[in-house]
Amino acid sequence: MTFEEYVLARGPGLLRLARLLVDDAHRADDLVQDTLVRVYPRWERIVRTEQPDLYVRRTLVNLNTSWWRRRSSREVPAEISADAWAGADDPGPAADERLALWERVRALPHRQRAVIALRYYEDLDDERIGRILGCSRATVRTHAMRALAAMRVELRDLEETSR
Repeated sequence: MTFEEYVLARGPGLLRLARLLVDDAHRADDLVQDTLVRVYPRWERIVRTEQPDLYVRRTLVNLNTSWWRRRSSREVPAEISADAWAGADDPGPAADERLALWERVRALPHRQRAVIALRYYEDLDDERIGRILGCSRATVRTHAMRALAAMRVELRDLEETSR
């Protein structure tokens, strides 16, 4: 598989993952571009491993983490309206629920957010997520458990305050 074929086939998936990891669509575009620039010179070696997705996703996650560590990255994205995430032609309770869920995911720490995005949006198993994030399967399960527990607590608190 050539680099161009890979980008055409997997580019939309990489962009979706990047948008789940960061709060800004423009930053997600930049993250994917930075990732592709990073892997292009090594592509022949990467494609020989027969798991280019693993390498590219790990690069994307690591670049996102590096970006957050830099001082210049302390920009705060503009608030995102319900229409932006739910779709303007899908108003109603379902759109509100998706936005509320997304707000909970956005509030998670970076590692937990990455695990949730890779597990539930990219549909990867714990072993592959662990290889992407550079941790064990048990650590992946711990991050997922803590993320879901935190989201449940927020949901419970939200329900109690709405009563």
